[in-house]
Amino acid sequence: MFQVIGGRSVQAARVLAPRSAVLVEAVRGRKSRTDPVAKSKVGRIKVPPPVDPVEMVVLKERYGEYQMIMRALRLEFKEEMLRKRYEEDTGSLAEERARQEAQEHRVLMDLNHLENQRMLKLRIVRVQMEKEEADRKKFEVILQREQEQQEIVKEKEKEILKLQEAAKNFITLENLDQRIEEALDNPKNYNFAIDKQGKVVKQTMLQ
Repeated sequence: MFQVIGGRSVQAARVLAPRSAVLVEAVRGRKSRTDPVAKSKVGRIKVPPPVDPVEMVVLKERYGEYQMIMRALRLEFKEEMLRKRYEEDTGSLAEERARQEAQEHRVLMDLNHLENQRMLKLRIVRVQMEKEEADRKKFEVILQREQEQQEIVKEKEKEILKLQEAAKNFITLENLDQRIEEALDNPKNYNFAIDKQGKVVKQTMLQ
């Protein structure tokens, strides 16, 4: 007798059994809701089997990993299937789109090259103008320094002329006697008082 597990086992038994044998399917009956409890199970209390906590934690972790792996596999298979279907449906469109994108890329690269050339010319002009402006400012600074030097030289020349003019009245060994005689002939009184405006208000008489 074959043990019946499913429909396939029954079919296999039928194929392998001799033609003259009588096939009897062993079907386990089910109790109805109104049938009483079996005498062997009266008063029995179902106690769940003991569960190891460590084993339960390990099983939960492995079951979570299993679910994650299966979910990833399903998503990968689904993505591959959708990609193949999309490639089959839009193969020619993808080629046309790739060709258009390549052509658009070439056009954009040409425009970029032209823009770079234009910016290069503007940059050269700007650098040239900045250089000319820097040279002009440098020339102005040099010219201003030369003018300041010339003014300083003129001031020094004026001071030298004044000193030369004043040197004519200096007392030297050659004109010492003459200056003494002039001082005696023309005495000057420096003993006087002045007011706030600088006027002489009081002066003593020479003796």
